Formats: sequence, C-alpha cells, structure tokens
Amino acid sequence: MAAGRDTFGRFRDGVAQIAYGNPLYQLMLGGRAPTALSVVPSDPWPGRPEEGTAVLSGVYRFAGHAVTRDPAAEPDWRPAGAGPRWIAGMHGFEWLRDLRAVGGDAARRRARALVTSWLDHNGSWNARTWAPQVLAARIANWIGLHDFYCASADDEFRARVFDSLARQTRHLARVVPGHLEGAALLTAIKGLAYGGLCLPGHEKLGGEALRLLERELPRQILPDGGHAERSPSLQLQVLRDLVDLRGVLRSARAEMPDSLQHAIDRMTPALRFFRHGDGGLALFNGSREEEPTLVDTVLAQADARGRPLKSAPHTGFERLIAGRTLVLMDTGAPAPAGLDDRAHAGTLSLEVSVGKERLIVNCGCDPGLSGPWRAALAATAAHSTVTLAETNSAEVLEDGGLGRRPGHVGCERQEADGAVLVVATHNGYARGFGYLHRRRVYLAENGEDLRGEDTLEPVLGANPAPQPFVARFHLHPSVRVEPVQNGTAVLLNLPSGTGWRLRVTGGLLETSESIYLGTGDEPLRSTQVTITGHADARGASVKWALRRERKGG
Repeated sequence: MAAGRDTFGRFRDGVAQIAYGNPLYQLMLGGRAPTALSVVPSDPWPGRPEEGTAVLSGVYRFAGHAVTRDPAAEPDWRPAGAGPRWIAGMHGFEWLRDLRAVGGDAARRRARALVTSWLDHNGSWNARTWAPQVLAARIANWIGLHDFYCASADDEFRARVFDSLARQTRHLARVVPGHLEGAALLTAIKGLAYGGLCLPGHEKLGGEALRLLERELPRQILPDGGHAERSPSLQLQVLRDLVDLRGVLRSARAEMPDSLQHAIDRMTPALRFFRHGDGGLALFNGSREEEPTLVDTVLAQADARGRPLKSAPHTGFERLIAGRTLVLMDTGAPAPAGLDDRAHAGTLSLEVSVGKERLIVNCGCDPGLSGPWRAALAATAAHSTVTLAETNSAEVLEDGGLGRRPGHVGCERQEADGAVLVVATHNGYARGFGYLHRRRVYLAENGEDLRGEDTLEPVLGANPAPQPFVARFHLHPSVRVEPVQNGTAVLLNLPSGTGWRLRVTGGLLETSESIYLGTGDEPLRSTQVTITGHADARGASVKWALRRERKGG
C-alpha cells in the first residue's frame, strides 16, 4: 500500500509539473487584476509576539525546524532540507499574525518586505509552494491580514499583491478538490471562498467554494461533532477554518449554508471534549497540546453553547470525569484510508489529568509530522496502552497513514451514582497473534479512585502461541516517580504536591525512561511505568489501581 501511494504521488506530481510548470501557464492565469478588495474580513486570531520578534531577527521557525538569515537579507524561501510542514508554515504566511502581534512600523515594514520578496521569487507555480492547501492558506492570510500589511502601502505594492492574489485564486479554482481530502480540503475551500468573495470579479469562485463546502461537511463532521480524522489538533484547525468561512460570508453579506452553522454548533462541544484542565488538548493521532489561548479564542469565536460531551461514539472517544480527575480514552477504529495521515497505532490508549496537571499522557508527535520521531511516536509503544509481542496494533506506514489495522473496536459505557465504567475491545492483534485486547476503566464518583484491567483474550477457536506484552503508562515530564512497597507500587507526585499510588497485579512493575513531544520542538525526558508479562492459550490479565494519597494517611 505504501509503495502504491508513493508511486501514484510521483506520477501525479509529474503530470502537474508538465501542466503547471510550463511558462505559458502563467499567461493562462492572467486577467483583469483588482485594485482593491471588495470585502475585508475581520481576523480575530491571536499572534505570538515571540515568533514575530524572531521573524524580525531573521529567524524562521516552523514544524520544529529553524532557518536563520541575516535580517537585512532576503529569506531562503526553499532551503535545503526543509520538510513539507516547514514549507507550508513559511509560505502560508500565518506568521504575518505574529508580526502584527509585535506591532509598530518596523513589523509592518518587515511584513511588506517579505511579501515583496515572495512575489519576486515565488510568483510562478511551484509544486511545494503552490500546493493547494499552502496556496489556500496564503490567500486567506493575505486577505484576512490586509489591513495590517497592505492597507497603507503604496500603490505599486498593492497592485502587485492584488494581481498575485487573483492569479493564485484562479489556479486554486483549477486544482480543488483534486486529490485533497479531509482537513486539507476544507482549508483549500476556505482559501477559494476568501478569493472568490473578496476579489472583485471572482464571485463565481466563491459560489463554487460553497458548493464544495456543503458537499464536504456531512462527509467530515461526524454526528457527535468530531472530525473524521480523529485528531484533536485537526478538530481545532477545522473549527477555526469554519469560523473563518462564516466570518467572510457575513462580511460579504452572502447567504450562509445552514450546514455551516450546524457544523460549528456540533464541533464546539467536541473540541471542549478533548481539553485537559490546563486548557490544552489531548495527544491522540498526531496532536499537540496547542496554545490554550488559541483554543479559548476559537471557542469564543465559535459562539456555540454546549458543555463538553461525555461520549463521542461516532468519533470513537470516551471522557470520564469525576471530582478533579479527567480520563480521555481512544475507543474507536482508526480513521479510514485517505483520512489517516495523522493516525497513530494508539487504540485503547488513555490520558489522565488532575485539575490543571497532566498525569498520564501519550508521547505526542513530531512537530513536522515527518521527521525522525514520526514513526516512533505513532507506534503503540508511545501510547498509554498495551503492546503485544513488541508489535503495533496497527501498521505504521513510512510515508504516513496506517496499513494493517483493527477491523473492529467496540465500546460500552455505564454510569451510576457519579461513577463511570468504560469497557472497550480491539482486534488489532487477532490476525497475527490470535488475541483480543480488552480494557476496562472505572472512575469512582469522588475522582480519587481510578481502576483498570487489561486482558488479552484468545480469539474463539484459536490456540495462540505465548507472547510477551507490556502495558505502558507514560507520565508527563512534570511528574516525579517514587518506588514504594518494596517496588510493588509507585507513587506519582504531581508538582502541586498531590501524590497518586499506582498498584498492579498480574505483571512485573518497572519504570524506565520515556519522551514527551506534546509541546515545543525538542523531546522532553519523562518516565514511563510498565507492566510486563506473558499471554498464553488461557490469555492474560493485568489489574491496576491508581488512588490519591491522603497526606498523613
């Protein structure tokens, strides 16, 4: 499957190079250039002043990779070794928002100088810098941030910007939807809507964007409000894109599809579902914690009521909350092929936080989504779940996505008197090893007693060979671990001073090093608690209990 995907991708890129790389194609993109925007949508999103200051200093940091240039020199727009996420960050121009956050004439002049440089060196089609989702982000950001960098500029600069925007929008209309799927397609639709609704004479393209949007929303936004790619970070991104789409339609006084408002209303509680007490997001399927301020802003701009869901059965996650304790658990099948670029082999993994402190986590993801840590962090062993025979529960493909995967993931939830029990099963180890993994998780009504049981059950009629297993609990880097009871239990100490005692039966309890890439560009050292054992023809069962320690008790 990986080889087939790669071969098709090379063929498609070759065809695009022939079609769009021809100099004559630039003539085809010509036409009457607008002299101003007919609509200037508002841009409510916060920038990061520290990143804006870095850009002023000639430092361009995207996707975990920094490129430094003399601030007086033009940037290297396509440096050697830059991955697709770096290219998308640099050429998508979201960093204009960071310069705006710095404020002042110096930031505005820098923004204009960099846009001019881009026009000088990137005005013609390029497979990476004019990729549809990159192109769409650039169109939306150039238009949305118009008042910051362009409104008070001279006529020559403005004419070049508007001419380029018209050309980019015409090209985008020719390549969308193309091969795009999922969140990337929604970003492309947003860019087409911005260009069509805000550039005079391009209204027809705005209508085409809305037709594509109405087609895609029921495909991508599930009945419980989750996004089909099952990534909390993409949930945030897609909701933000939909809020932007609503905003540009309102600015243009265009008719808004009912499906757009309904999608925003459903996605907002689902985004709250994935938040820990610190305001950041859970680390499932290529997600990062994200900036709590940005999450707050997206939720505020969505302006949709709705408490966090308890259960997201269509997306495949459960949320257990009692007292100050929150448990988030992946109880669904991986995203389908085509929507699984960010998918991890983390079925039945869980995360636990207490108040504003994270306790048990998954390891996160490489910020570039394609760097040296990608495959390792997508592996089952990088998640707080059970790994059998040192094998991933789903096959992690080298170029993204999953191959072999669980064919069935089932889940049941029961609640009584404030306590919650979730029982989930997956068959990702059935075909290769003859076992099912079943996980039971119980949270008491006071939130101070979390219990679980992981069982490996022989598939009916199978006589599986004995296999080693490891149940892992990755800890947040801020958690300090202390062995107690002669090594038969561990005390997990949170920065606030609260302690939680973890006891197990059915396996050997140990601690070892782990890493955490939930935030930042470099992995942080952390600790994992492991429970090891062997499953045989009778199966295996591990029970674990996590209880809050009472001081002086």
